[in-house]
Amino acid sequence: MRRHNDIPFEDSLNDDWSRDLNMVEVPLGNRPLAALAIVVLGVVLAVFGKVAYLNVFKGAYYDARAADNAAQSVSAPAPRGIIYDAEGDPLAENKAVFTAELDAEKFIRADASLQSSTLGAVSSILGVPTSTFWSLLASSSAQDFATPVVLSENLSQTQLVNLQALALPTIAIGGNFERIYPDGQIFSSVVGYTGRVTQADLTADPLLNAYDFIGKTGIEAEYDTALQGKPGVDITFTNAQGHVLGEKQQSAPAIGDPVHLTIDGGLQKELYGAITNELAILGRQVGMGLAIDPQTGAVLALANVPGYDNNVFTQPSPSSSAVIGSLLTSPLNPMFDRIVSGNYNPGSTIKPLDGVAIMKEGIVSPTRQIFSPGYLMVPNKYDPSHPTKYLDWQYQGSVDLASALAQSSDVYFYVTVGGSPAMTTPPINDASDYGVGGLGVSKLFDWWTTFGLGKKTGIDLPGEASGFLPTPSWKEKVQGTSWLLGDTYNVAIGQGSLTVTPLQLLSYIDAIANGGTLWRPFLNASLTPYVNADLTYLAPQIEEVQQGLLAGVNSPKGTSHMLSDLPIQACAKTGSAQVKDNSQENALFVGYLPCNPNAPDDGTPQIALIILIENSKQGSLNAVPIANQVFNWYYENRIKGQSSSTPSLSSSSIPSIKQ
Repeated sequence: MRRHNDIPFEDSLNDDWSRDLNMVEVPLGNRPLAALAIVVLGVVLAVFGKVAYLNVFKGAYYDARAADNAAQSVSAPAPRGIIYDAEGDPLAENKAVFTAELDAEKFIRADASLQSSTLGAVSSILGVPTSTFWSLLASSSAQDFATPVVLSENLSQTQLVNLQALALPTIAIGGNFERIYPDGQIFSSVVGYTGRVTQADLTADPLLNAYDFIGKTGIEAEYDTALQGKPGVDITFTNAQGHVLGEKQQSAPAIGDPVHLTIDGGLQKELYGAITNELAILGRQVGMGLAIDPQTGAVLALANVPGYDNNVFTQPSPSSSAVIGSLLTSPLNPMFDRIVSGNYNPGSTIKPLDGVAIMKEGIVSPTRQIFSPGYLMVPNKYDPSHPTKYLDWQYQGSVDLASALAQSSDVYFYVTVGGSPAMTTPPINDASDYGVGGLGVSKLFDWWTTFGLGKKTGIDLPGEASGFLPTPSWKEKVQGTSWLLGDTYNVAIGQGSLTVTPLQLLSYIDAIANGGTLWRPFLNASLTPYVNADLTYLAPQIEEVQQGLLAGVNSPKGTSHMLSDLPIQACAKTGSAQVKDNSQENALFVGYLPCNPNAPDDGTPQIALIILIENSKQGSLNAVPIANQVFNWYYENRIKGQSSSTPSLSSSSIPSIKQ
């Protein structure tokens, strides 16, 4: 039985603690719980905010990082656009090929055994010497290992099978497209060629990569952006150990845009063949020809001989390097486009331009005659007993504008451009040679520029030259001597320091042929014809000159009389230019057909042609046979059977003039 004074142990202990600690029990309340809730909520919000930040604001970044770690994207090359001639025949097309590519990172990280196997395969299967291999690796623009090093292109079937059998992780088989040029040598001056990008190309255009091929010359270079197409993207997914889990095509490659040219393929072949054959007959090596439609400026044919096979740059072979080296070092410079980039004395082919200027300035009338015994004597004020003799190329007799153009009289243009020599007692020239004031070099310079000389035509080909127009101030500054009467005489007949490109020369002849429209030459058929200058206000003077070009063919004394047996009327002018200190002579021909100045609506010119033979044997006579052959072909294959009536250009059909 428990006594009343007995107390339970727990109560006794609580009483002791209460007395010793002076503590009392009180309720906790809500504040601690609220504080704890705030802390927990803050942590939750922080975690949620971080998650939101990583997924919303940085999601794309980390997705890309994850994708980079799990996948590798490879650019799939796109075939270049096809280049066609005016008949729709391909001048440049593609062929699928395989390449051997070194994974530089895997090779560097590989053990000695794998590196040795790789070097052995490169040498025995691909035929690449070890020294060349190391050079490729060292000089590659992909030393950051981002881009494989191309070891060999256009693998043969045997090479492909042998490499696949080895299954070396350091060497991959890639796909690409090889550019093919049918009749490459004949069309190379027009089409150009492609080549793999260089370090300079990569620096100039960051969008390029080491896989890319770009246009280097010709149409391939001029329209490279359109022709390139759009590469595709293939994705390879891997795990953390680098094992391939799958592949996916992200985007398919898209072929580049086609380019349709104004080039008449049949005419191009005929022109190239005619020049080549004539050079062989003459024992000469360099010639060129250009044909343009005088009604639009469309380039119908453009040929440089010797040409070069542009396939050598796009279809590698054991001999490719040697062939390319010989092309680059040849003294004949076969890769130089002389038509567009060459500077030449125009010789007597400048005389039609002189004729228009003389008539417009009223220097003489079209019927005013000047006598040429084969030379013109100019008094020498320092030694009157020894006058200077300026030669004509032969005895001409009395000539007016038409006969001077037909017979290519030098004396006529000495006098009408430079002016008559001073009168002496007794006279040292025929009486008809005196009393002409002459056009003068300053006005002649203005007329050169009026007809587009001294500036680029704007043709859609790279590397166009501007030519050179000499002036008295230039001569005094550069040569330290004054401009003399003899200098004016020289440039009046296309000699001296006056140079033009064959393209400029034919462009101005086009304007003579069509009555005064100076077109911008072009090769891309999708371009709209464009007028560089409207010279139709010179129609009366141009018609006078046309009569001289007609007489050049029809007159027995005409320098182009060989063309008189053509089945269609032609107008023409020949020229000879002394070069290399008069040790050589270039032969030139310019002409067009049909030619009927008296009835232009019945004979609207359809083709204008220039031929130039370097270092000819007989001057201009060497160029006329080529023109005769080409004009005959064009008539038989392009004009014959057409309606003889072609609408003439009206002023409303002329686009805005380029300023």
